[in-house]
Amino acid sequence: MGIRLPGKIHAKQILRSFLNSSTSNVPKGHLAVYVVDQSQTQKRRFVVPISYLNQPSFQDLLHKAEEEFGFDHPTGGLTIHCNEDMFIDLTSRLSLNVT
Repeated sequence: MGIRLPGKIHAKQILRSFLNSSTSNVPKGHLAVYVVDQSQTQKRRFVVPISYLNQPSFQDLLHKAEEEFGFDHPTGGLTIHCNEDMFIDLTSRLSLNVT
C-alpha cells in the first residue's frame, strides 16, 4: 500500500517540502505540518504520523491546499490553509482509524 496522490509531480513536490522541513523535534515516522487558519495570521505547528498521507480525507485536504495555495512553503514544512478546528477534528478521527 503506497501513497496515492494524483501524479508523480505532486508527490515529488510534497516530498521535497517534507525534506526541506526542520527535522528537529519531529520523531521518526512523522512530519511537521503548519496550519494557517484564515481568521488568524499565525501558523500553528502540528506533528502528525506519515501514515496520514495514505488516508483519503487527508489527501483531499492536501489537494485542496495545493489547488488554492500551491506547494511553495517558505517555512520549510508543509503548510495547509484551513480552519484549525477542522484540522484537529480530522486528525483526531484519523488517529482512531490508523494503526
